[in-house]
Amino acid sequence: MHDQFGRSATDLRVSLTDRCNLRCTYCMPVDGPGWLPKSSLLTDDEVSRLVRLAVERLDVTDVRFTGGEPLLRPGLEAIIAAASELTPRPTLSLTTNGIGLAERAIGLHEAGLDRINISLDTLDAATFTRLARRDRLGDVLAGISAARDAGLHPVKINTVLVRDVNDHEAPKLLQYALTHGLQLRFIEQMPLDPMGAWSRDQMVTAAEILDNLRTHWDLTAISRGESSQPADEWSVNGGPQTVGIVASVTRPFCNSCDRVRLTADGQVRSCLFGRDDADLRTALRAGEPDDVIAGMWRGAVSRKAAGHGINSSNFTPPDRPMSAIGG
Repeated sequence: MHDQFGRSATDLRVSLTDRCNLRCTYCMPVDGPGWLPKSSLLTDDEVSRLVRLAVERLDVTDVRFTGGEPLLRPGLEAIIAAASELTPRPTLSLTTNGIGLAERAIGLHEAGLDRINISLDTLDAATFTRLARRDRLGDVLAGISAARDAGLHPVKINTVLVRDVNDHEAPKLLQYALTHGLQLRFIEQMPLDPMGAWSRDQMVTAAEILDNLRTHWDLTAISRGESSQPADEWSVNGGPQTVGIVASVTRPFCNSCDRVRLTADGQVRSCLFGRDDADLRTALRAGEPDDVIAGMWRGAVSRKAAGHGINSSNFTPPDRPMSAIGG
């Protein structure tokens, strides 16, 4: 799948649910954003059909399952197993908050999951409760350990820093990652919360994070080359371990973006901040053949904008929150 700017969409993000068992302050209100009705969600078979079509017909090589919180999807292992049997076999990954992962990490790996990203914003229990509005830090740490022990590799940690809440913990989180053989990625907070509370002045920038880390370690920039990966990376004290920063706001990487998203209710979204969806669910349920659905998907990608426009004066956030789009 190609857009008018010459980018190829080979990395598919599949949201399996908009629901989550945390209420992170930068993501959703305390009572949740209002969940999608169950009848609107793709069934397991519909998810698997669209993943198969993406891999076999549309040259997708990487599939990442997201949410909401994907561990809340009862059929997760079966969906992963079906994807792992495709030819050519895509790389399969999962983004999760880690709650419940300790009991399922082995089964997920056996189903065919290759690697995993786990959200961890703090190592302090009180701060975790303040940020996530749930006292579940111990469950997340147990999930990280279980993922590593199950053979999922790499285990990546995603961290969002919030000013005057956990921004002072950046060095502590990096030391934790280095000690446990994890790959840490800091992510700039993006305007994707349904409360509209995001503020550029309150966002902890990539430059601030880097300056903080450099007071503790010698960091050397690693060339991105032709990589479409969103994180800028630095080797720590000469390597081999690294730390990354995804600077979606201050250093956009739109010109090399290779992602396309499938929401839990079957909408194709070519950009996280896009407002132009293609409704594959209705086509599926109307009995349309693969060729028609593939054509709709290609069309959605072809209309992808040059960039997300966060830094333009007329930027308008998407009409869906992050939990309903998928990471």
